[in-house]
Amino acid sequence: MGALRCALPLLALACAPVHGDGTSGDGTSGGGTSKDELAPKVLPRPPADVSNRYADHPGAAALGQRLFHDAGFSGALLDLDADGGPDSLGLRGDSGKVSCAGCHEAEHGFLDTRSVFKQISLGTGWTHRRTPALLDVGQAKVIMWGGRHSTLHSQVFGPLESPLEMNSSRLFVAERIASLYAVEYEAVFGAGTLAPLADAARFPPLDATTTGCRLTVPVDHPRLEPPDAVYVCHGVPGDGAEYDSMTPADQDLVTRIVINMGKAIAAFERRLDCGSGRFDAWVHGDAAALTVSEQAGFDVFVGKGRCVSCHNGPYFSDQQFHNVGLADGTTRAGIFNGNDRGAALDLVRAAGDPLGVTGAYSDGNDGRLPPKIGPDHEGAFRTPTLRCVGSRPSFMHSGLLRTLADVVAFFDRGGDGKGTYVGQGVLQPLGLTDQEKADLVSFLMALEGPGPSPDLLAIP
Repeated sequence: MGALRCALPLLALACAPVHGDGTSGDGTSGGGTSKDELAPKVLPRPPADVSNRYADHPGAAALGQRLFHDAGFSGALLDLDADGGPDSLGLRGDSGKVSCAGCHEAEHGFLDTRSVFKQISLGTGWTHRRTPALLDVGQAKVIMWGGRHSTLHSQVFGPLESPLEMNSSRLFVAERIASLYAVEYEAVFGAGTLAPLADAARFPPLDATTTGCRLTVPVDHPRLEPPDAVYVCHGVPGDGAEYDSMTPADQDLVTRIVINMGKAIAAFERRLDCGSGRFDAWVHGDAAALTVSEQAGFDVFVGKGRCVSCHNGPYFSDQQFHNVGLADGTTRAGIFNGNDRGAALDLVRAAGDPLGVTGAYSDGNDGRLPPKIGPDHEGAFRTPTLRCVGSRPSFMHSGLLRTLADVVAFFDRGGDGKGTYVGQGVLQPLGLTDQEKADLVSFLMALEGPGPSPDLLAIP
């Protein structure tokens, strides 16, 4: 019998005795994962989302697709790099330029291939982490790299109200929906629900030039965040102006409208998938579907590479958070990558979020948040899914690694160890040969699928 190989301590995978070929003698890999678990005959659809009663509503998804592509919800571009060039979405000071699709490009697998260096995104400002893939996002319940949002639908508040993404506000968004989307919105969420917003005395009117945040001091710095910038914001809680002047009941109505916007967009995003590809065909009997190198790479993936310890199940992700020991540093876009505590902070914020799964705007709570947040979450980030991974323009939460070969080399050396935010991560060196590393990259490239249906790629 081979040595006993156990999964990483954060996981709930079974341990199995491993033979020299990486299998356990029962047709499974060393992590307890079989080929059929990685490639079932029919890939499972996104699990039911109790937090969103409209998660699988066709009308909500159709509305969500329109909202996803509407750049008119955004406020002014703030960053100096908004210079009107192909890497930006317009000129500094322009409004109505950033949509969800601006950083999740439908024609490129809902990834950002536009922003310079293809690492992190330039919306109204520079974001701090790489734009995550949206394909198969419906398989996760707690989302974002560090688990900042406990529902897919509450995530919409993040980009809308961030000066670095869409620089907008919930009041303006609600007013725009009432003005332009009343028929579609009320067909899904109830007749007459938008009517009160016509009362300007109750809901102070905003437009794309007055919503969001403004710099109160000039700065000559690519990152517009404190202490480099000071903002005065309009239309958001705490503005001391338009939003705060409303009654609590009217504030609740505005927030409800934006929550429903998020539920519609989430219904659309749950339909975005990579789909089955050549790997699945090979598992189910087409011996010629994978090349010899790709098949050898699969053996490395489930055996010596120990990849299935975290990248398991039909979407190749345990949906957990791990500190893999990625070094601090700077990306080529010039944004500092250090001191990101990841899930240790994000999960705390998610647990206290009144817009999340435990709040009044959720349609249910299935206990998806972890009961305890501890040292294992320091510097930890979500295990990404691997289907369609070969089409991504950069990798890791910061985009610091540029190719799959870089990723494989990183894991082979056991992470970066010293220099990371919280020191050594959970990885250990793998000792792969050059051929094994090349084969593993070939296998990962073979995880492509057809992607979403053409109707989901269209701009409504």
